[in-house]
Amino acid sequence: MKEARIDILQGTLDLLILRTLAAGSMHGWSISERIQQISEEVLQVNQGSLYPGLHRLEHRGWIKAEWKTSELGRRARFYQLTAAGRKQLQVERQSWERLTTAISRILELA
Repeated sequence: MKEARIDILQGTLDLLILRTLAAGSMHGWSISERIQQISEEVLQVNQGSLYPGLHRLEHRGWIKAEWKTSELGRRARFYQLTAAGRKQLQVERQSWERLTTAISRILELA
């Protein structure tokens, strides 16, 4: 039986977007697809969360966007990490590791 996909929380979404863009510039749909692909279809980023997340990260200066032509020949906004975004990725990654370690410790007590 195939397990259900898991929706992503906002703070986690920021980390996943930053990490995905560390590989290079992508448009929104590609970011969503890449997260889903790498997670082996477990994580699903809905468009109602993705684009506000991208705008939030852009507003914070962690990513920048420019209009380009996609592989399908359509105009799309392509996003890429800024230097500040690379630094923030490290901060977010460390916070994630602390959180997951703490949760693992609690689960091991049961």
